[in-house]
Formats: sequence, structure tokens, C-alpha cells
Amino acid sequence: MAQAVAEILPPAEVDAIWVFTPLRRDAKEWGTAVLSRVDGERRRIYTARYGLAVKGKDRGKFEASVQEVGTGPLEALERLLQEAQRRIDDEDPPVSISPETWFPITPADPPADGPTG
Repeated sequence: MAQAVAEILPPAEVDAIWVFTPLRRDAKEWGTAVLSRVDGERRRIYTARYGLAVKGKDRGKFEASVQEVGTGPLEALERLLQEAQRRIDDEDPPVSISPETWFPITPADPPADGPTG
């Protein structure tokens, strides 16, 4: 899903990510992540979702979507997360993951330990 998001949102602009535990039902798995992106003096919030066929003739078929779900002042992030958690009836709260860890490294990205040579 991170690769699909990187095609829509510039990874360098994403400052926080929360990943929910994937759900499996019948032949399909669904996953959700919430992303935060700073845009000037505003914070933009996105929901990324995926569906993956894990059984049957469509096994391996992957679909993903990214939707902007809100915007607000930069300092509103903590309040937003508290409100979202209150609305979620989930035993497993979302896990915070750093953008550097979540997004895939592409050939154009420099190695983590600097240039070699």
C-alpha cells in the first residue's frame, strides 16, 4: 500500500502515518492507514485503503485508494487523533510508523548510509 500512496502523495511531505490491523474475510484482505501531510500552515489528513485477494481465481489482485478526509491547523493533530480513536471500536489501535520506514526505497533514493565509492 505504501508504494501506491507514494504514487499519489510525495513521501517527503508525509510527516506521520498510522496503520490499522488488516482485516481478512473470506477470500479478501483489507487494510487502512491514516496519513498526515503538512501543507503550508495547514495539516491535511488522508485515508489510504487497500483490498487484496488472498484466495481464489483473483488471488494477488491488489486495489488501493487514497482520499483526503480533512484539513486543519498544524497544532490540531493530537486532538484529531483523540477524536478518531474515540470513534473507532477496535481492540487494536492503529500503530504509528515513521514515513522513512513505511515508504519503499526507489532507485532514485540515496542509500541510508550515504553515497558509496
